[in-house]
Formats: sequence, C-alpha cells, structure tokens
Amino acid sequence: MGFDFDVIERSLPYLFREGMTFTVTLTLIAMTGGIIFGTLLAMMRLSALKPVSMLAGAYVNLMRSIPLVLVIFWFFFLVPYIGAWITGANQPIRVGAWMSAVITFTMFEAAYYCEIMRAGIQSIARGQVWSGYALGLNYWQTMGYIVLPQAFRNMVPVLLTQTIILFQDTSLVYVISATDFLGAAAKIANRDYRLVEMYSFVAVVYFVISYSLSLLVKQLQNRIAVIR
Repeated sequence: MGFDFDVIERSLPYLFREGMTFTVTLTLIAMTGGIIFGTLLAMMRLSALKPVSMLAGAYVNLMRSIPLVLVIFWFFFLVPYIGAWITGANQPIRVGAWMSAVITFTMFEAAYYCEIMRAGIQSIARGQVWSGYALGLNYWQTMGYIVLPQAFRNMVPVLLTQTIILFQDTSLVYVISATDFLGAAAKIANRDYRLVEMYSFVAVVYFVISYSLSLLVKQLQNRIAVIR
C-alpha cells in the first residue's frame, strides 16, 4: 500500500489546533502550578516543625512511588464518588477529562518540582539565611527575598528538563479519552486505518520538540555556568 503522506497533510489542522493546543496548554498550566505547589512543599520539607516536614515528605514519597497513569485513573474514576460521599450527593460529582488532567498533573509534578527546589534551596549558603535574620527578616521574607531567587536561577535548567518530561507525559491522558496530540492522532489513525503514518508522525513531532528544547536547556545551563 505504501506510506500515505496525504493523510498526515489532511490531518495537520486538526492535530495542531485541537491536539497540540491541549498538550501545550496542559503542560504550561501543570508546570506553573507544579512549581508553585512544589516550592511550598520544598519549604515545608525544610521546615523545623517535624509534623509539617513529615507531612510534606509523605506526600512527595507517595506521589513519586505511584505510576502517573494510575494517579490519572484514580482521580478520574474515584474522586467523583469520593466527592459525592463527602458532600452527601446522590450522584458522582462530574470532574471531566480536562480538569482531571490539570489537577492530576499539577499534583503529581509538584512532588518532582519539590525535590528540585529543595536541592536548590539547600545549595544556598546558610550564611545568607542568617544574614537575612540579622537584618530583621523573618523566615518567609528571607526565603522570598534572598534564598528563592538564587535557588530558581540555579535550578532553571533542571526545572525546564522536568518540564520537557512533563510535556511527554501528557500523552498519558489518552487513558481518560482526552484529545491531546497523541489522542487526536489515534482518532485519525483508527478512522482512516493509517496507524503507521499517524503514530510515526507523532513520534517525529515529539522528538523534534523535545530535542530542540533540550538543546535550549543546554545552552541556558552553559550560560548560567559562565555567570557563576
């Protein structure tokens, strides 16, 4: 039969308008929420209060020990029933594929961003923390004005590398029938019986985007190393 390039060309508007838009939007939202939530978790893990530190550590270890696809399943299928049980509703609370994906990826990635930020915070000399206290700053002011800006600069390449992994992992939303880039390609492949063409094209697109971003991260890492 031969390789049919025409089916790829016909599908490009749908693949990028529907599929890639979903994938990129989910990646950006989960990255932003994950970094914010992960930074808070990192500060909790470094807290002198044992209960706070243990609670954050338990969350991080739990999320990092469970496959992401299982977390997606749990949230999409179980949380509506748990919500109905808590609220006393007669019917499961409708969450939807999009909201399930956003919340799941944000919660899951926060555990990984937490460990990255924790390493970044610990890389800052303790003398700078004590200097902040000496100036009259409290814990949160010291973190916000002195420690976190330097930690973010040090950890930017690693944070972006984790974001590339997040971009690739978004393809797992196919298990809840969300139309991401891979899901859109799968629908076309099953409709036109052109699985080889569509899945090959998806693999090429993911490779080009991920490899290009990896090169940018490497350049950024070299620039930060020069600044140091």
